[in-house]
Amino acid sequence: MTDLTAKPDLRPANPNFSSGPCSKRPGWSFDQLSGAPLGRSHRAKPGKAKLAEAIDLTRKVLKVPDDYRIGIVPASDTGAVEMALWSLLGARGVDMLAWESFGSGWVTDVLKQLKLADARVLEAPYGALPDLKAVDFSNDVVFTWNGTTSGVRVPDGDWIPADREGLTICDATSAAFAQDLPFEKLDVVTFSWQKVLGGEAAHGVLILSPRAVERLESYTPAWPLPKIFRLTKGGKLIEGVFKGETINTPSMLCVEDYLDALKWADGLGGLDALRARADANLQVLADWVGQTAWADFLAVDPATRSNTSVCLKVVDTDILALDGDRQAAFAKAIVSALDAEGVAYDIGAYRDAPSGLRIWVGATIETGDLKALTHWLEWAFRSEKAKLLQAA
Repeated sequence: MTDLTAKPDLRPANPNFSSGPCSKRPGWSFDQLSGAPLGRSHRAKPGKAKLAEAIDLTRKVLKVPDDYRIGIVPASDTGAVEMALWSLLGARGVDMLAWESFGSGWVTDVLKQLKLADARVLEAPYGALPDLKAVDFSNDVVFTWNGTTSGVRVPDGDWIPADREGLTICDATSAAFAQDLPFEKLDVVTFSWQKVLGGEAAHGVLILSPRAVERLESYTPAWPLPKIFRLTKGGKLIEGVFKGETINTPSMLCVEDYLDALKWADGLGGLDALRARADANLQVLADWVGQTAWADFLAVDPATRSNTSVCLKVVDTDILALDGDRQAAFAKAIVSALDAEGVAYDIGAYRDAPSGLRIWVGATIETGDLKALTHWLEWAFRSEKAKLLQAA
């Protein structure tokens, strides 16, 4: 008789499936960082050259238009988004789109911190998108491209008009380097390189369209701006920020690590190759979900499934018969079992999300590791369910 709880023979070579900071690129080692100008000022020629190179390679790999500015800013993607919200909003009404934790966080900032009375909120539960046809583009629009904590992304930019009146402010932190971003439809794009490229944390990237720059130079918010958010001086954009003269001191070790990841991505074939790797990884899990009865995507519409942060829910009828707390405990038991075996780290659902699993499948993950992981997912589910039934 086959033992359904026997451990699989094949293990993922890389067990790091965290959704942030994400796995380092294949073949990464500390040796790649030996060229970092450590102990030197970031404003000295070597440091400025490294920062400028990072900006130039970002433009190349992401296919950012020549007339868009790219700046490296403090405090990860959160810092980049906050700079945009505090510096740009208030000139007109704003539509806030939220369907997961981070989008909801931007709603809180706009309503409770900036206290914008003319803010309109369009929300959807985890697993779905708001009605994109209801967005009013005479307003500014703030949204996440890829909901990291729900595994739900917008399918494309077709819903954004080219002749919009307001600005589009897009948190693209789990989308950049894995999904196509139509920059002609986006006025502000933010991300952190700790996501798809697996860079070290604490640095954000802020990309501005000419329309966003025009807003910065023609509009002064009603509230004071701390120094760390200021992008203009005397009514003019501080151009140095977008040439490698950062607002505060960056880690040149982290910048070197980002450069290593960018060069790896460029060597693969750039954005197209990165997207293909992420798509292939998503397909591995999609094929597996299609063959298993106990797991399903949190994203309701297949067209909105993320190819980076894949969120799964447990749909086994015996587990669904449990109360919410016990369902959550069962999902956590699967996560703990895989962690204890050293085959998958940090794949629990985000704390504010429905209980389940969140598996990173971005470009730095190898397809073979995901295939191996699916067998361990089956093992963990069967093992934990057997314990549950034995205890009943």
